[in-house]
Amino acid sequence: MGGNWMKRQKRMGYLFILPNMLGVVVFFLIPAAFSLGLTMTNYQFANPHYKFIGIDNFTRLFGDEKFTIAIKNTLLYLTAVPVSLLLAFIVAVALNQSVYLKNLLRSMYFMPYITSGVAVGFVWMLLFQPSQGPINSFLRAIGIEHPPGWFASTDTAMLALNIIAIWATVGYNMIIYMAALQEISPELLEAARIDGAKTFTLIRRIIWPLVSPTTFLLLITGLIGSIKSFGIIQAITAGGPGSSTTVMSLFIYKTAFSYYEMGYASAISWMLFSFVLLITLVQWYGQKKWVHY
Repeated sequence: MGGNWMKRQKRMGYLFILPNMLGVVVFFLIPAAFSLGLTMTNYQFANPHYKFIGIDNFTRLFGDEKFTIAIKNTLLYLTAVPVSLLLAFIVAVALNQSVYLKNLLRSMYFMPYITSGVAVGFVWMLLFQPSQGPINSFLRAIGIEHPPGWFASTDTAMLALNIIAIWATVGYNMIIYMAALQEISPELLEAARIDGAKTFTLIRRIIWPLVSPTTFLLLITGLIGSIKSFGIIQAITAGGPGSSTTVMSLFIYKTAFSYYEMGYASAISWMLFSFVLLITLVQWYGQKKWVHY
């Protein structure tokens, strides 16, 4: 009797997970396998004549200057993640105290994260407008005669994108940090204060180590999210000026849908997957030295 009941429960469990598993197979595993096959061909979109070329696409990558630029730009874009985490932690610690209008401030910090990326991009394009934008007008007002060109300059376009990325993600990271701070025992903090710990020592020696698992989670998800970032960069710069803001995801898009080189784009995609996997593994093994559970 009990054995039949267990079998029925297993069948019901399989039925419940079946739709999700079908979605994974149809929309992830099959396209991934198809993409892996394309890496070995010179397939171009809408061109039925293609052939097997082995690892030529991967060999081509290492001699492609645009690919090297895309990797460099991606790494530069990733620097926004630790800056966002640091600012989010500082804001979370501040708002975790008795602050006037604390709930309103939390909502204001979180709003950019849930706002449309394209809408955010167009607003920042106006703010960073070189000649009449509010930011450069302010810089001129305080005595800077030649403010940055922001998106109009190859030297500052990526910096402007990093500023937007930090602004957009600080609120989300802050909310997660605040949830972690709520789990810290008030008695532990009070005991440290009684023993003479100052605020900075309290944060450095107790609070920061206790929220390190949260930092680890946000670091992994933040880096992966930044590597995959596409919409806001495409809306603001489309990879320009020149190739100064062409990150890996945008390079894949241009290769596949502007130049129609699907085989080569598939090879770049798998290199991007390897890049994400490598970063995740480095973090996973490195976290043993600084994450305290």
